[in-house]
Amino acid sequence: MIFSLLSSQPAVAFVWILAIVLSLTVHEFSHALAGKWRGDTTAEREGRLTLNPLAHVDWMGFAAVLLLGFGWAKPVPYNPYNLKNPKWDSVLIGLAGPASNLVFAVASALVLQVVTVQGTPPSLLSVFLLFMILLNLFLLIFNIIPVHPLDGSKLFFALFDAPKYAALRETVARRGPQVLLVLVLISILTPINVFFFISTPAFAACDALIGGSCMGMLSSILSL
Repeated sequence: MIFSLLSSQPAVAFVWILAIVLSLTVHEFSHALAGKWRGDTTAEREGRLTLNPLAHVDWMGFAAVLLLGFGWAKPVPYNPYNLKNPKWDSVLIGLAGPASNLVFAVASALVLQVVTVQGTPPSLLSVFLLFMILLNLFLLIFNIIPVHPLDGSKLFFALFDAPKYAALRETVARRGPQVLLVLVLISILTPINVFFFISTPAFAACDALIGGSCMGMLSSILSL
């Protein structure tokens, strides 16, 4: 999508890329900030406690986002032995990223409702805000999936930390990345929407936040 936008609507392509960079940066920064709050300075020492996108970008992951629609940023490191409560502080660090996406989505929706003028074409600002809502909702829902290495896996491992669940934890840790890779490949190479369990609630939440149709607004923007 990005290359067709660059040729047909370069301004829209620019705000799309800006929304991606901003959303990923705040997501990763929030992991680092939560780690610092809970007593671990590993991320800070490695220069990750910053809103500078260059500190968080993984260039291969960023290229994958632009080319394929799926990608990643640099994982934020932390040392559980430095945390005040290693088990649940690890969960807090993991969920801090998705929580930031929720805050960003809600804030963007509130601003969008203020700047939107009914009956007029969407402005570049409203386009940017719509992208921010959708991207952050997608990041939120995707990352809370309880599969390693996603953020939701931290909660999964904390809830199933008893010895009797050792085999289950090992399976999730080993097979999780493989399952995600297969799903991504199916999504890229086929018309099957294997991530419907992310896109459907994301668009529904977006509709609820703006009080209208996000899909309709997105379609009108891309068809301009």
